[in-house]
Amino acid sequence: MNQKQKFKKIFRTVFWTIQILFLNTQNAFADKVGDSKLATGTEALITDVTTWLMLIAPIVGGLLVIYFFIRRSGSDEQDQKRWNNRITTAIVSTIGAVLGSAIINLIAGYYL
Repeated sequence: MNQKQKFKKIFRTVFWTIQILFLNTQNAFADKVGDSKLATGTEALITDVTTWLMLIAPIVGGLLVIYFFIRRSGSDEQDQKRWNNRITTAIVSTIGAVLGSAIINLIAGYYL
């Protein structure tokens, strides 16, 4: 087989695989899935985890920032730049964790 024949064979295989996977579909309907224990339990789990994350993230972030400030106070000038970067990263990460969990909790409240 030359290169052109190999390419054609691979192309045909990929083409038919895509066609079988995406175009040969069947509909499946599920009644009352939202009322099942799995759905209500998952909803409760998501809201509980995001609520706890909104409470725990600022506490852990604050403790890390305090620790980084203490470590920065005992370091030389070059290391102080590193500790400043770590403090900034801890503050931004804490804000991101709180905002992310609040957004997930908000979306879960509407859709779950």
